[in-house]
Amino acid sequence: MPSKANRRHAGERRAFKTWVAPYLARHRLQLGVAIILGITAGAFACALMVTSGYLVSASAAHPDSILLLFVPLILVRVFGVGKPVIAYIERLASHDWVLRMTSDLRRRLYLSLERTAGAGRRVGDVMGALSEDIGHLQNLYLRSVFPLIVGGALYLMAAVCLGAIDLHMGLFFAAGCGVAAIIAPAVSLWAGAERERERKQAKRDLYTELADNVLGIADWTCSGRRKDYLARHLDLQQRSSACEKAARRFDRRRDLLVQASFGCVAFAILLWAAGRFGGQPAAVSDAANWIAAFCLGFFPLTDEFSQLPGAAVEGAGHLGALEHLASVASTSEAPADRAPMQGAAPCAPVGSKPAIALQNAAFRYPDAPADALDAIGLSIPFGQHVAILGRSGAGKSTLKALIHGDLSPTRGSIEIDGTPSCSLREQMPRIMSVAHQDPYLFGTTLYDNLCVGRASATREEALDALDKVGLSSLVASLPQGIDTMVDEGGLRFSGGERHRIALARILLADAPIVMLDEPFAGLDPVTESRLLATLLDVFADKTLIMITHHLKGIEHMDRVVFLENGSIALDGAPADLKRTSARYRDLVAFDQGL
Repeated sequence: MPSKANRRHAGERRAFKTWVAPYLARHRLQLGVAIILGITAGAFACALMVTSGYLVSASAAHPDSILLLFVPLILVRVFGVGKPVIAYIERLASHDWVLRMTSDLRRRLYLSLERTAGAGRRVGDVMGALSEDIGHLQNLYLRSVFPLIVGGALYLMAAVCLGAIDLHMGLFFAAGCGVAAIIAPAVSLWAGAERERERKQAKRDLYTELADNVLGIADWTCSGRRKDYLARHLDLQQRSSACEKAARRFDRRRDLLVQASFGCVAFAILLWAAGRFGGQPAAVSDAANWIAAFCLGFFPLTDEFSQLPGAAVEGAGHLGALEHLASVASTSEAPADRAPMQGAAPCAPVGSKPAIALQNAAFRYPDAPADALDAIGLSIPFGQHVAILGRSGAGKSTLKALIHGDLSPTRGSIEIDGTPSCSLREQMPRIMSVAHQDPYLFGTTLYDNLCVGRASATREEALDALDKVGLSSLVASLPQGIDTMVDEGGLRFSGGERHRIALARILLADAPIVMLDEPFAGLDPVTESRLLATLLDVFADKTLIMITHHLKGIEHMDRVVFLENGSIALDGAPADLKRTSARYRDLVAFDQGL
C-alpha cells in the first residue's frame, strides 16, 4: 500500500501534468527566451562588477593616458546599461506568459466550479483556491522554477570559466558555492518542504474554518459561543504562526551557513587572485588590476545563489497548493476530521416572574425620523406560546433584538425575569435560545453540530433530541449515523431537516425561553405543518415566541400579537380575536387566500 508521502507526490505529479505542463508546452518559446534573458542579466551583473573592479584598480594606478581605460569604460557602460534593460525585458516576458497562464487557470477553475456547483465543496476551500492557490501557481515559476534554473546555470558557467583559468580554484569555487547552490537547497527540501506544506495547509484551514464560522456567526452568538469561536480561530492562527516561526528559524540558520560559505569563497578568491596576479609593478603589467575584478565579480553571483535554497522549499509548497487546487476543481473530497465543537454550559432555571415584560418600550434608530417601536406594553408569562405577526417593516426584527438584549430601548423598559434584557447579553444563551429562519450547519459531524447548544451533551442525549424532532429515521440512514460529516451549510439535508436539526440543537441547550425567527421560511406547506406540530410538542413546557409574517397554524398558539407601524394593533388569544375582531378574520382569510 503506498505511503502518504508517495500518494501526495503522485497527486502533485498529476496536478502538475494537468494544470502546469500544458502551459509550459504552449509557451515554451517565450519561457525559453525569458530564461535566457535571466541568465544573460545575471552574467551582465557579474561582468559589470568585473569591469568596474578592473577600471577602479587601473584608474588608481594613474595611467599615462585616458585612452588606456577606453575599453574598460566602454564595457562598464555596456554592462551597466544592458543589465537593467535585459532584466526589464526578462520581467516583461516572464510576467506576460505567467499572467496569461494564471488568467486562463482562473477561467478554468470558475468553469469547473460552475459545472459542479453544490458538489460538497466548502466555501473556505473555494476561497483558498481562488485567492491563494492560483497565486502559488504564479509563484511556482517566478519564485521557484525561474530562480533555480537561472541560478543553477550561472553556477555552472562561473565554475567552468574559473576552472578554465585555474582548475584548482574552479573546483574550490564549485565546492564552496555548491553549499548554496546544491547542499542548502537539498537540505532545505529534506527538512523544510514538509514544514512549508504544513504552513500552507494551516493557512488553507484558516480560510476554511473562518468562512464556515462567519457563515454561522449568528448561531455562535446566540449560543453564547463567542469565546469558543475566538478560541478556535486563535488556535488556527497560532498553528499557522508556529509553522511560520519554525520556518524562519530554520531559514536564519541555513542563511548563516550559506553566507559563511560565501565569505570563505570570497576570501579564497582574494588570496588566489593576489597570488596569481600580484607581485608585478603596475608600470610593467596590468595583471594586478584583475585582483579587484575577480573579487568584485563574485558578489553578484552570491545574490543569485542565495535565492536557491528558499526557491527549492517554496517550490515544494507551491506543488502542494497545486494539488489542493486540482482537488477543488475536480471532485469533492470528504471533509477532514475536525476537532469537536465545544458548547455553552447548561442553562440556569428561571424564576416565577413573567418571562418577558415590556413597559412602554420604544426604540428609534440613529438619524431615523420616527420610532421603529413606540409605547410597546407586553407581558408574556412563563410557558406561554406567543406568535408575533406583522408585515415587513412593522417592527418585528427590532422587537426581537430588544427582547434578546441586542438593542437597548430608547424609552421604557424590557425585562426578562425581572432583569433588563440589555444587561443579560452574556447570560442570554442560558436564558433564551434563538432559531433563525435559515439555520446554519457547520462543516463537521452531526453530533458536533448539535453540541453547539451544549458541549456536555452525550450521544444518547443528542439521539434523543433528534428522535423528538422526528429525525431518528434520517440518522439511521446516514453512513456513520450521528457521526456523519455534514456538508458545509447542511447542503446534504433538506430545508425541513435543517430546521429540525436546529430545533434539536435548541432542545439540547434547554433554555427556558425559545425564540423562532420565521421558522417556516422557504418550506413547503406539508413540511411547514409537520414542523409546526413538532415545535409545539417539543417546546410545550417552555416560553415560545414565534416571529412570522403569515398566520398558518396560528390557531395552535396561546396568543397572537400583531404589530403595525411600530405599535401593537391586535393582542389576544386566536379564538378570542377570531370571534371579536373583524380585522383579524380578514387577515386570516387573506393569508389563506380566501
